[in-house]
Parts: sequence; structure tokens; C-alpha cells
Amino acid sequence: MHYRFAAALLAFVALAAPAMAQSLSGDVERDGKGGLMTMVMPNSQVESDRAVTEELTFEPWDMLHALARDDVVLLMRHGPTDWSKRDATDVAPTDCEDQRVTTETGRRQMYELGALMVANHLTPGRIVASEWCRNQQTLEAMLDGMRDADPDALENVQIDTIADLNLLLSLQGAPDVAAMREIIADWDGGAGHGPLLIISHFTNIQELTERAVFEGQMLVLDPADGNRVLGQLRLRSAQPDVGHFQ
Repeated sequence: MHYRFAAALLAFVALAAPAMAQSLSGDVERDGKGGLMTMVMPNSQVESDRAVTEELTFEPWDMLHALARDDVVLLMRHGPTDWSKRDATDVAPTDCEDQRVTTETGRRQMYELGALMVANHLTPGRIVASEWCRNQQTLEAMLDGMRDADPDALENVQIDTIADLNLLLSLQGAPDVAAMREIIADWDGGAGHGPLLIISHFTNIQELTERAVFEGQMLVLDPADGNRVLGQLRLRSAQPDVGHFQ
């Protein structure tokens, strides 16, 4: 086990270590069956557009220890989208004019999610994302938040776009989840810089895990234990969407 998460584990013991203004700081406390992560963005007092008001929740509480491992996988659905517009028939993954994309609020939430991850020692060691526009918009917003929280956060992070993570069963999507399953199973912690973050789609994640996830929600998987789902992380503001939660 690597100990880059030591500060958060100390906060786990203390329940709520005080956040320090003007410095990168994560604060972890217990919240029912799970936990709650908050932060203070550096210089947020003078740059209100960078302030983080969101909170990152995780469940179960015991999963905090698993988050200290570099060999876990964060399997994430793209951020909140505008469901008033649906994907056009046979739309190409990169055709942003004819597919459902993230909302301005959704992109802001993903920005804060990225910042919260870095502040709470959850910086990924590698990030891979689907080609679809909503996934790329999610990735870009998260990267902005990560860099604003810590300019050096992504210094050793490999970032790739992979067609095998594209929307399952669409004309130009992934034919099945075999490739995604293999990507997860092969992750062993890489160079020891953090977990693997995969940004894919509801259908792909449900097919692989039999779990229904909100937009922006992550499942924590253990490749060393048959890709078992250890728990979940999501922003407190995350809500069911009308497309998959009637």
C-alpha cells in the first residue's frame, strides 16, 4: 500500500481536521454509513469563480482505506447532461452538434469534483475516457479543477481517449464490455501515482457491474479481487437523471 493518502486517513481518525485557507486542504468526516470530503481551494477568497462549494461523498465508510491504494479503479459515468436533447440516430462519438452533451452546471460540478479529488489525495495515476463529447467535456472540466487545486497534480498522469470505452451498442460504440473489463483487470497500480480513472457510460457500467449509476458517479473496483465493487463516490448534489431513472 502507498501512503500518499496519509493526510486523509489522519482526518478519518480525527473525523474532521480543520481545513486551512490559502493552502491545498482536504477535510474528511463521517456522514451516516459513509463519509464526506470537502476542501478549501487555494486563493478562493479572491477568486470566487474557483471556490469549491460541493462535497464529495463516499460509501461505505470502511472504503476510505481502499482509497489509499493505487491498484484500485474508479469507474465513472460522464457528468450531468442536457436530457432535452437526445443523441441523433447513428451519431458519431465526436459529433457534438448531434448528441447529448454536458450542461454548464454539469461542467461546473465536474470542475469541483476534480478539485475535491486532488485536495483529498485521490489524484489518479492514469485517466482514460470515451471518445463521446460528454465524456471529453467531463474530462476537461475535471482536469481544470485538478490543476487549479494543485498546478503539479497531473505532472505524472497519463491521459488517453479509448474507443473501447465508447457507448455500448451504439453504431460507433463498443460492441461489448470485454475490452473495458480487461483494462480494469490489468490495472496493478502502474507507477504508484494513484488509481486508474475510467470515464465511460451508464450502459457500459451497468453491463459490467450490474449497478445503476448517476451522472458523475464513480464505482470503486478492486482488480485484484475479480473487479469486485468496493463502494461508490459521488458529489452530494448528484441526482437521478430522467434518461435512466424513471
